[in-house]
Amino acid sequence: MLDKLVNGLESFLFRQRAYVIFAFLLATLFLGFQASHLKMDAAFVKNIPLNHSYMQTYLKHQKQFGGANSIMVAVEDTSGNIFNPNFFDTLKQVHDQLFFIPGVDRAQVKSLYSPSTRFTEVVEDGFAGGPVIPADFSTTPAGLEVVRSNIEKAGIVGRLIAEDYSAAMVTAQLMDFDPQTGEPLDTLAFASQLEKELRGQYENDKIKVHIIGFAKMAGDVAEGAKGVVLFFAIAILVTAVMVYLFSHSIKLTLLPLVCSLVAVVWQLGLLTVVGFGLDPMSILIPFLVFAIGVSHGVQMINAVRRRVGEGETTKAAAALAFRSLLIPGGVALLSDTVGFMTLLAIDIGIIRELAISASLGVAVIILTNLVLLPLLISFTEVKALPTKSNGKVDALWRKLSNFATPKYAMVVLIATVALYGLGLQQANKMKIGDLQGGAPALHFDSRYNQDTFYITDHFSITTDVMTVIVEAFPEACTYHDVLTQIDEFEWQVANTPGVESTASLASIAKRVNAGFNEGNPKWQVLPRTTASLVQAVGQIPTTSGLLDGNCSVMPVYLFLKDHKAETIELVIDKVKTLSAKMDNDKLKFKLASGPVGVMAATNEAVAEAQLPMMLYVYGAVFVLCLISFRSIRATVAVILPLYVVSTLAQALMTQLDIGLAVSTLPVIALGVGIGVDYGIYILSTMAVKLRDGMPVQTAYHQALIERGSAVIFTGLTLAIGVSTWFFSALKFQMDMGILLTFMFLVNMLGAIIILPAIGAIFWRKPR
Repeated sequence: MLDKLVNGLESFLFRQRAYVIFAFLLATLFLGFQASHLKMDAAFVKNIPLNHSYMQTYLKHQKQFGGANSIMVAVEDTSGNIFNPNFFDTLKQVHDQLFFIPGVDRAQVKSLYSPSTRFTEVVEDGFAGGPVIPADFSTTPAGLEVVRSNIEKAGIVGRLIAEDYSAAMVTAQLMDFDPQTGEPLDTLAFASQLEKELRGQYENDKIKVHIIGFAKMAGDVAEGAKGVVLFFAIAILVTAVMVYLFSHSIKLTLLPLVCSLVAVVWQLGLLTVVGFGLDPMSILIPFLVFAIGVSHGVQMINAVRRRVGEGETTKAAAALAFRSLLIPGGVALLSDTVGFMTLLAIDIGIIRELAISASLGVAVIILTNLVLLPLLISFTEVKALPTKSNGKVDALWRKLSNFATPKYAMVVLIATVALYGLGLQQANKMKIGDLQGGAPALHFDSRYNQDTFYITDHFSITTDVMTVIVEAFPEACTYHDVLTQIDEFEWQVANTPGVESTASLASIAKRVNAGFNEGNPKWQVLPRTTASLVQAVGQIPTTSGLLDGNCSVMPVYLFLKDHKAETIELVIDKVKTLSAKMDNDKLKFKLASGPVGVMAATNEAVAEAQLPMMLYVYGAVFVLCLISFRSIRATVAVILPLYVVSTLAQALMTQLDIGLAVSTLPVIALGVGIGVDYGIYILSTMAVKLRDGMPVQTAYHQALIERGSAVIFTGLTLAIGVSTWFFSALKFQMDMGILLTFMFLVNMLGAIIILPAIGAIFWRKPR
């Protein structure tokens, strides 16, 4: 039935080949026009698992207490002392400039110049206080001395002022939309404004500006991602050279390159049609689509030249190649597509977009490289390869065919099991989340990470903050038992390794109570009477972020030393243990908000998705191979080497300190989806020979003669293509390049070494 369908399709396409090619041309022009409208897109919400319980808490209270999408701008005086007129003039300008950038939540902008930045002191008559920078402030020595005194009274050293008084901080929360246009906030444009209007305008030999936050990081990542264009050009050049060495023909070099580029154009155009942009993480997918397209194009060229060498005309050879490769090539690409689509099960927008982007790209290769390419070849004149046998290649195939004998097969399988055991031991040590300080997407020496390290070293707070939301009942903060429980919770968490400092309504209320009692440290406790509590809490405004309007929600802020996976896991476990003990009908400690809360939710989403994703990927590949080969043995022979290589890739991640994160989670699926191609091409040829009663070794030897060169070439082409990512300005691209290069090469070796060894055991007798 399937053969009749393929034969009918071949007959139709090659009879109407001119019209079909013209239809491809029209589609390419249309999708090329659509691709020209493609934009970079790095929205914050795409990076978080919106349906995770932490994120439900985050979204519920985001408007009142701010979210994780914040910006921190540290203005540094290079002399090491901020108390000079030039610095304060610059700080005021930076505050005002940031305040008026569209997308900034102006009510959440904090600095020395914010009216909400106040000091309080105990005097004979009770309390006195006011703005840290008075309304009549001037940058005279006397005025600066007043501000210095107010800073010390306000207790903001380490938060808004560097601990060594060398810098001051301006912080802001971002909105999800641009208030001027009503459109979603363009994160990359916002990052460009920060660079131009803050750093570009105010940084000089006396002032340095350090900027961190998701928007700025996304902008730096997008800027680094532009280097992919250069890598793409290098890959095209290197691939062209390799295809020429393989085909010895300029025409047969250009045709698969052109068809693969058409696949890229179609993919980018389809992304625009379905309403997606190109995220910095998925910007690598067109790169992969091109490499995959070329690899399948090489299989087509190889098949055509073999038929021409057997005496067929170019048109007949192209038709026969189409007929012989449509099923194995289609199954391989369909396996890739379905494998990528399994990533849709992961509840993180950026991964879902990558899944759709990769699936579209690989799916169109079925049309461009399995249909369009043979049609184009049929209009050219292909010369037969020299009939003279290549002794070195023949000797290599003969040696490799020994892996399909029981003697060598047992050695290979024992070595494979041993290697798998070692790999599994290391793979089990793989960590979930980021393993390095700073932004993991960027290199250690990037400007963003250097800014992060500067702020971490000079301030006691950074963006590595997690917020535990305490939900209670109206006016709950006026009850002693409620604040006592919050205070106990805060004390327990503050003594957890990895927590640098904490802040809550309870701890601040204790300080205020001491102030009402002449500042005596003995009175730094929570008052037991409601009246005294009301007096203490009443001094803390809702703008502090420590309570809401009716005092029913009171966040506890945890400032962590970093956002490494082990730190987050330790703190999360502690909070969960405490909340399990302390939650009751009236009081609940809920995770989590803040940047680290988002990271914790993402890490848990990645951890939960890891096993299902692998099951979906291998399940899809298993079903498609079973449909194609109609044999359990053949299907298992293809999948086992893939599974071993996946385990070894995870072991490599452990050795290289690469954590399983949003950027690396899809790599395993990509590696499996693309790696299956090698086994399918080899075994599809072997299966025909085995059905004819040929011994396993002979069948494998014939498969190598027909497909071996193309399979090895495919593995090398893919590996060389992604290996250029080693030199990316982005660390996550470099990590993906390392892992994919490893998987492409080792999967290719698995197909030509492990697969025939398994075949030698499964098919011991000729059929």
